[in-house]
Amino acid sequence: MPPSSVSHDRLTDLKQFGTDPGSLHADTYISKNFTKNGPLVVVLHGSTQTAEGYDRGSGWSALADECGIALLYPGQRKTNNPISSFNWFKSGDSRRGDGEPLSIRNMVEQVVDDHSIDPSRVYITGMSSGGAMTSVMLATYPEVFAGGAIIAGLPYRSADNLIEAMVRMKGYGGPSDHRLDALVRGASTFDGPWPTISVWHGSSDSIVDNANADSIVRQWQKIHEVEGPPTRVEEVDGFPRQVWCNTDGQEVIEEYIIKGMGHGTPIMAGGDEGLGKADKYMLEVGISSTRHIAHFWGLSE
Repeated sequence: MPPSSVSHDRLTDLKQFGTDPGSLHADTYISKNFTKNGPLVVVLHGSTQTAEGYDRGSGWSALADECGIALLYPGQRKTNNPISSFNWFKSGDSRRGDGEPLSIRNMVEQVVDDHSIDPSRVYITGMSSGGAMTSVMLATYPEVFAGGAIIAGLPYRSADNLIEAMVRMKGYGGPSDHRLDALVRGASTFDGPWPTISVWHGSSDSIVDNANADSIVRQWQKIHEVEGPPTRVEEVDGFPRQVWCNTDGQEVIEEYIIKGMGHGTPIMAGGDEGLGKADKYMLEVGISSTRHIAHFWGLSE
């Protein structure tokens, strides 16, 4: 480990990572079987959560041990937000080159350099406010990420202040499909190839309505040139998976709506393939979003 790091719990405190305009914390987990040019997954916790708690619930570090993955856990501070929510709806924290997105970008750059990570194999996922901030990162720094997974989140720039955020979370209003597309295209000067998109949401989510999941899909459909109905619908662990493939046959967008699930990250803790631990907003529903997201990104067998 770099000399700037100090261990605590299962994660390791990343002491230095360049400028930190968003005043965020950073932890890492580098599996013992991680090898040079391996992949990095950035994991963003939800409101009222910590990096350590989200790691325990989701099982990302356990999967990292299986597959040789490096993990980066940006963490919010209560001095920035009283419920430890990423400030995805604030103008200073939703633009390239500023606030929380730049802090996270600088963390990624530090970890990539420290551990000789393949820069073409960097991915990001998050739940709730972390899911919404995942949308921010994919739009503002698309050149950094090969793929992103948004769990119980919202589209990029669907809200520009706290009042709008509360309304959008309930599934009301929001930008048109044309505007959603334009917001991503206008967030950077990037012109592709764009990150792949994985979307997960509970059908009974009363905190962030699942209308937001469909809006996220629509935000990225035109960008990936896969407008219209899914290429196919299949069943995975008893749940429907919708998939959109581009003209090359590559899966570029997937969506899981977990029937009967509330607000949280879907996990499957039991059995040979089990990962994580059930907790508040870490919901045992018989499917591991962590394992399937890693598979979508080609990180696991």
